[in-house]
Amino acid sequence: MSTHSPIATLEQLTERVREFGREREWQRYHTPKNLTAALIVEAAELLEPFQWLTPEQSLNLPAPKKEAVRQEMADVLIYLVSLANCLEIDLLKAAEDKLAINAAKYPVEKARGSCAKSHEL
Repeated sequence: MSTHSPIATLEQLTERVREFGREREWQRYHTPKNLTAALIVEAAELLEPFQWLTPEQSLNLPAPKKEAVRQEMADVLIYLVSLANCLEIDLLKAAEDKLAINAAKYPVEKARGSCAKSHEL
């Protein structure tokens, strides 16, 4: 049973993930290379419940499959936060900066309703 309060912010999650690894003395294993590899493995596992589904089926997952997706999403997020911790990257600032870059690459008037890559617009 957890003695922690619920996580409400990215900062709280960041600290909880850091504490979890520290308590287990995993810092020596949590290198950028290892965390990136683990992140890719978890991302692949996130794809597994969707394999062979139609787009409609993927939007209407049965409860057990949706729970499996939920668990894999959590794994991906935790490894991403661990990698950000390791490299001292502010994920919110990185996402904010990337959204600004993407807005310039995909202006609304050209990109609306299109799945084309930026160089194809």
